[in-house]
Amino acid sequence: MWSLSDSDVRFLSAVSRLAYCNPFLEERAHLEREALGRDYVPEGPIWSASVDDPEAPSPNVRRLHARLEPLLARARAGLIDSAPVAPALLAIYEDAVHHLIYERCYAQFSAAGPKSDCRPLYESFLRDWQHFLPGPERFPTAAQPAHFFACFRQVQRAFQQIFFSIIGNSMPAARLRASVWQSVFTHDMRRYGRVLYARMQDFPTLITGPSGTGKELVARAIAGSRYIPFDPVRCRFADPPGETFIPINLAALSPTLIESELFGHRRGSFTGAIGDRKGWLDSCPVTGSVFLDELGEMDLSVQVKLLRVIESRKFSAVGDTALREFSGKLIAATNRDLYFEIRAGRFREDLYYRLCADLIRTPSLREQLDDSPAMLRDLLLFMVRRAVGTEAENSLPEVEEWVATHLPLHYAWPGNYRELEQCVRNVIIRKSYAPMPETPSGEAPFLAGFRRGEFSADHVLSYYAALVYRKTGSYEEAARRLGLDRRTVKSKVELFLASATQLSSGAKSIS
Repeated sequence: MWSLSDSDVRFLSAVSRLAYCNPFLEERAHLEREALGRDYVPEGPIWSASVDDPEAPSPNVRRLHARLEPLLARARAGLIDSAPVAPALLAIYEDAVHHLIYERCYAQFSAAGPKSDCRPLYESFLRDWQHFLPGPERFPTAAQPAHFFACFRQVQRAFQQIFFSIIGNSMPAARLRASVWQSVFTHDMRRYGRVLYARMQDFPTLITGPSGTGKELVARAIAGSRYIPFDPVRCRFADPPGETFIPINLAALSPTLIESELFGHRRGSFTGAIGDRKGWLDSCPVTGSVFLDELGEMDLSVQVKLLRVIESRKFSAVGDTALREFSGKLIAATNRDLYFEIRAGRFREDLYYRLCADLIRTPSLREQLDDSPAMLRDLLLFMVRRAVGTEAENSLPEVEEWVATHLPLHYAWPGNYRELEQCVRNVIIRKSYAPMPETPSGEAPFLAGFRRGEFSADHVLSYYAALVYRKTGSYEEAARRLGLDRRTVKSKVELFLASATQLSSGAKSIS
């Protein structure tokens, strides 16, 4: 008979909710504590990879699994011979089974390569599935093993993409991981599994945040976590015929080239179009994603065409009238304030409202360090490992000492992760790093020299270009504000930095 105690039912109820919660929200820790009671090991609300031991499993996950297996085996035995069980209890049992089978599959999924034979793993999964869920008349999901196998594989990929790519034990980093998870699965994973898994390409994602905060990293995590159907007859996942992540840096392209890259073109449609070309929207498979970086750089005429793609999933190649269909997902990113751009007439308001259904903001490095100062050591170790590999443990103290000795305690890190990585590389190569000088500290001498007419036009432009670049964090945005070519701005900023470096060595600078 169905002989579970009240405490057993409470445990299964917590596991049922745990199976479908966002693992990066505080709710996960609360549910683990509710399920395990006195056996819960306090870990705090933030679940992040440890840089020292990224593969270390959570002790609470192990304890939950150890208690869940025998309890579900007993519950399953009782179900076979018992009188009808209340639907609410059956639903809790069903969710807990999903959690158990997923945990059993997780390690095998992690070890499997993209070309691995899925047949042994699927057959093992199917035995568990049919054993614990005997019949769709009692368990609605029992008739969908292939779909849940695909979902479990997606959850495993998404967890690893997010957990190991977006590191940091600060609350801003935790909120970013949770936000990316919601972008993949929405806030309701049950509804996602029923319906939305097949429709997420209809929801574009817009990533905003300062330059250098990992917007492309977030885009890659979302693109790499998409649902891929599983064919139970051929025992293989769908193999999309093309790239699954297609990044396009709009700032590097003219409006004509942006149109050609996105939509393709017909021969003769513009100067240099010597043949037909298939655009990335046309090449992207249904499980793929096109990433438009620096969206704020897009010309208004191209914005109109992109709006049509989002609204109708249809587009035409440059110089052609035939309609084509975009099947994949659109992800866009910008470091610009789009509200300001809309007010200035440089960005279409209707396009913004088509993009903002799924918004993610990447926090600055300073925000994260203000919340968790100890995170700097983890980030330094992570970047030192990327730079020197097995020499990381010997090199880290040198980098830590230099940063602590030569940079202010609350240094702003205006270049965010990109600047931190370059600081690490500079210290490893030269045992020094020259951050961009704070403009205000040199402002008074500069203005005094400016009034006396001491500086050349090159010096003045270099100073002002550096100031605008520091405020915007982007050569593209600085070039737009200054009305100059991006390469010109970059050369002027580099001239200013060279002068500032000479100043730090005792030489005279422009300020």
